[in-house]
Amino acid sequence: MSNIVAHVYRGDWVDLTHRAHVAVVDSQGKLLNYIGDPNRNTFVRSSAKPIQALAACETGAVDAYKISDEELALLCASHNAEPLHVKGVEAILKKANLDESYLQCGFHPSLNPKVAKTQPKELSPLYSNCSGKHAGMLISAQFLGEDLKNYLCLSHPHQQRIIKTIGELCDVPKDEVRTAIDGCGVPVHSVPLKSFALAYARMANLEGLDSNRALHVKRITKAMRQYPFMIAGTGRVCTRLMEVAGSKLFAKLGADGYYAVGVVDRGWGITCKVEDGNVAIVEGLIVHVLYELGILSKEAFDELKEFHSPVKFNHRGDKVGHVSYTLEWEKSGE
Repeated sequence: MSNIVAHVYRGDWVDLTHRAHVAVVDSQGKLLNYIGDPNRNTFVRSSAKPIQALAACETGAVDAYKISDEELALLCASHNAEPLHVKGVEAILKKANLDESYLQCGFHPSLNPKVAKTQPKELSPLYSNCSGKHAGMLISAQFLGEDLKNYLCLSHPHQQRIIKTIGELCDVPKDEVRTAIDGCGVPVHSVPLKSFALAYARMANLEGLDSNRALHVKRITKAMRQYPFMIAGTGRVCTRLMEVAGSKLFAKLGADGYYAVGVVDRGWGITCKVEDGNVAIVEGLIVHVLYELGILSKEAFDELKEFHSPVKFNHRGDKVGHVSYTLEWEKSGE
C-alpha cells in the first residue's frame, strides 16, 4: 500500500506528492493502525517537550519554584513569542532567581509571520520558540545545584535525565535513544515512531505509571489542554486543535514534519512523520488522521479546515491550487 498521504494540485494537475508514516499505539504497546513504516527511527524534535517538562517536574523544581499550570504549559511549548509567552518565560526564570541572560537557545522571528511583524527589531532568547523548554532545564539545574553554563550539553545531568525519561516512556533502552543537536542547541532524540507513540499513550492513560510520575504527567497534560494558547499561539495548529477538541487530547508539533498526539479518552498515542519535513502537510495530516479514527467530530474537523484543506494562492492573490489527502491504513496484527 502507498504511504503517499498528500497530493498538492496546481490547477487540475498533481504538482507535488508527500509521503508519510503514521503509528497508532495503545498504552500496552499494541500497534493498532499504521501507514508506511511504524518502526522508522525518527527525531521527535519538539514533540519531546512534554516529556522534557516531565523531567523538570520530577527534579522537584517545578513545585519548589511554584510554577503555575499556565507556566508549566510553556515548558511544553513551541510558542509564537507573543507578549503572554515572553512574559511567562521571564516569570518562570525570575522565580528561580534567573534571567534571560542564562538562556542559550538563540532567537528568531515568531513562527507566525503576522506576529513577527509586530516584534521588536532586536530580539533576545526569550523570543525563541524553545525558551520555555530551556527555562525548564535551567530551573531544574538551579534547583539541584548543577552547572548552568553547560545545561544544554549531552553530558549534563539534566540532559541525561531527559534521555532516561524518554527511554522509560518509550520502552527503549537509554543507550538506544539516538541523539543529535536540535535547532535550539540542546540534544534531540530519535526513536521508532511506534515507540514514541507508546510514550504519548502512556501519558494519555496513566494506569501503567508509578503514582508519583502519574501525578506529574496528569498535571502536564491537563496544563496543555487548559492553556492551549501557551503551547503555540495565534493561528497555530496545536493551539487550535486542543481548543476544538477540548479535553480529548494533547498535541505537540515537532519540527520538520513530526507530530504527536495523546488521546486521553482512549489511552492512545499517535505519531506522524512527513518524509520531506513539510510542516504544513503534517498539520493537515494529523487533522485527517484524528478525523478518520473518529477522534474528531465532523464539526471539529470543519473548524480546522484552514489546516486540512488549504487553498494555494500566488503572490497576486489568485487561487492556483489545493491540497488533497488520502490515507491508506494498514491494520496491525500485533
